[in-house]
Amino acid sequence: MAPPAPPPSRVFAELDLAPAPEGRAGLAALPGREVHVSGSAELSARPDRARVSLRLGSRKEAAVAARSSVSRRLQYIAHSARLRGVPEENMTVTEDFSRVENTYQMEAEVCIIFSDFGKMQSVCNLLIEKLGTSVTINPPHFYHTPEAIDTLRRQVCVTAVGNTRRKAQEVCRLFGQALGKPLLIKEEETKEWGGHIDSHLSHSADSQTLQERIQNATAYASCRVFAVFEIKGKENRRNKLL
Repeated sequence: MAPPAPPPSRVFAELDLAPAPEGRAGLAALPGREVHVSGSAELSARPDRARVSLRLGSRKEAAVAARSSVSRRLQYIAHSARLRGVPEENMTVTEDFSRVENTYQMEAEVCIIFSDFGKMQSVCNLLIEKLGTSVTINPPHFYHTPEAIDTLRRQVCVTAVGNTRRKAQEVCRLFGQALGKPLLIKEEETKEWGGHIDSHLSHSADSQTLQERIQNATAYASCRVFAVFEIKGKENRRNKLL
């Protein structure tokens, strides 16, 4: 059985060197001399938001007692979050009041959005300590805002262009040439994977640690670009030594 054929080689740089006229070798480059280069980059971004859902309830024979029990805890939760810098608009409260058999049942859910994960842990630890089993705190759901994803996309493209330019400089130096201005920069391929871009709770396992949840929500992006640079001519040896 014949061995598999080797994969085709990939050209990552190509010098387009026009021949210099006789007697003028080593002088300024002629117009049209170019270096063609491809380059890439891959970056990641950790989630910049976390959504925590808290549930609490009370069942009493008197409607006022059921409402009052839940109301006191809601006030404490909101006060604790505000003291740690959580703005009011990042807290959402949903209440449900119903009659069950001969009792009144009051249930509430509090959703808090955190941009500081240290504050999130501080608030959750305090509520567990002070409220105990009277409140249920679901594991946090980490996600990205659209602005964070846009920033990742821009950064990976800029990084890919920078890597491509450095590669072109290395190629030119290898042949004793100096790199000129870019003539063409074209994005060839972009990829994105991982991460969450909405605030809906995920179905990840409750047994995951905080760092595992953050890692699973990390977003990745890659970019490959093709660029054409002008070749100016012989590299200035004095600048090279500097």
